[in-house]
Amino acid sequence: MNRTPLLFLNVFIIATCGLVYELLAGTLASYVLGDSITQFSFIIGIYLFALGVGAWLSGFLTTGLARTFVEVELGVGILGGLSAPLLFLSFARINYFHVVLYGVVFTIGVLVGLELPLLMRIVKDQLDFKELVSRVLTFDYIGALVASVLFPIFLVPKLGLVRTSLVFGILNAAVALWGTWLLRPLILRSVTPLRVRAAFVLLLLTVGLIKADALTSLAEDGLFADEIVYTRTTPYQRIVVTRSRAGFQLFLNGHLQFSSADEYRYHEALVHPAMTLAGKPRRVLILGGGDGLALREVLKHPAVEAVTLVDLDPDMTELSEHFGPLAELNRHAFADPRVQVVNQDAMIWLEEQGPRFDVAIVDFPDPNSFALGKLYTTRFYRLLRGHLETDGAVAIQSTSPLFSRRSFWCIVRTLEAAGFSARPYHVAVPSFGIWGFNLARLAPFEPPTHAPPGLRFLTDSALTAMFNMPADLSPLPVEVNRLDNQILVRYYDSEWRRWE
Repeated sequence: MNRTPLLFLNVFIIATCGLVYELLAGTLASYVLGDSITQFSFIIGIYLFALGVGAWLSGFLTTGLARTFVEVELGVGILGGLSAPLLFLSFARINYFHVVLYGVVFTIGVLVGLELPLLMRIVKDQLDFKELVSRVLTFDYIGALVASVLFPIFLVPKLGLVRTSLVFGILNAAVALWGTWLLRPLILRSVTPLRVRAAFVLLLLTVGLIKADALTSLAEDGLFADEIVYTRTTPYQRIVVTRSRAGFQLFLNGHLQFSSADEYRYHEALVHPAMTLAGKPRRVLILGGGDGLALREVLKHPAVEAVTLVDLDPDMTELSEHFGPLAELNRHAFADPRVQVVNQDAMIWLEEQGPRFDVAIVDFPDPNSFALGKLYTTRFYRLLRGHLETDGAVAIQSTSPLFSRRSFWCIVRTLEAAGFSARPYHVAVPSFGIWGFNLARLAPFEPPTHAPPGLRFLTDSALTAMFNMPADLSPLPVEVNRLDNQILVRYYDSEWRRWE
């Protein structure tokens, strides 16, 4: 019987499913734990090591290879398929989540590492050794490529983490069930128990897929203290909005972005020093800020004629259309005819020739990954310079100078290395604690001392006090953040890990 098709199909499925489970674990760990670089590094290392352990263990198996293969395939299906909901629920309910996380990754890796050697030994009589190895490796790498492409483009944005794991678990279980027919001559004892177990696993995972929304809600309810009122998975991030007695809160990938109860402190401090320093700015650029709250503050200045807001995620800039309380909070800022929204990577957009602006407001999430860290580099700030008028002003969200002091001063020094004169400042936001910003210009300057009238928080005295940096926020020796070192991301990971 020619079992070569089984080899090729299963090698492809094994590689695809294995990499998907690895990416799921890394993404989920970064989502609930932050510290994305360390988590992905550990998970990749543990998974690759586990593959080797599985391949080594396969050498001790001498009989019943076909039955063992089917059993292993079922094990990968049930553990991999349930990995995302299991890890979500574990994080919210147990204290030793890291043990569960790395244990799941290691076990899946061992099982996947067993599969390929078993398959190669099962079909070794069908092909000569040279052809066997070349085809196995070819389909192994093709499967890995397919998984790496589908995962960020289709699987996570369309299915979500929980559904993705369940779908691929079903795929593994289906291959196991099919294998009981294809490998029937090699399965020595009764095959019925294997088929019953495979059917049960398929049924269990299918029910899980049908109830995926309930599983996701159950898992996320444990991650957030307040009631979840809106969720959406986009190609770039997981958007979650919760509601409490004080208002509502926006989370991106599990990280709080603002609370409606006190966001005005943050956004008034971010926007108005730069707007005031620029005099009567007519053209304003906002990078990030897809919630429209910085935009709301910019539009309070009557001299403003045009605002360009550049945010990567269209689901973020359209959130106001789907969640009415946010539209009320940002005062329907996106409906203002002076506003142009561009959904594009900010660095790519800056590399293109475009208009110059009197003010730039930079409101990106904290630099907790290389993708975000590039937006805090000398390269990025030099591109930004090219879009500023000579006397233009820039305000930059710069993380906490108290909780991540080196990160804060790294941003200051990077701005200076890019040719800006920077003046750091800070404000107390109850939801975040002490938060930091940078006000910058191409030439040396003194910070403004008069705040616009009618604001909820910012007054003349508050504006002056923000630029007074106390001793525990004072400068530290740091490196400059460049594209080729991304030292800021490493500073950020190490500093915030102390507060977990």
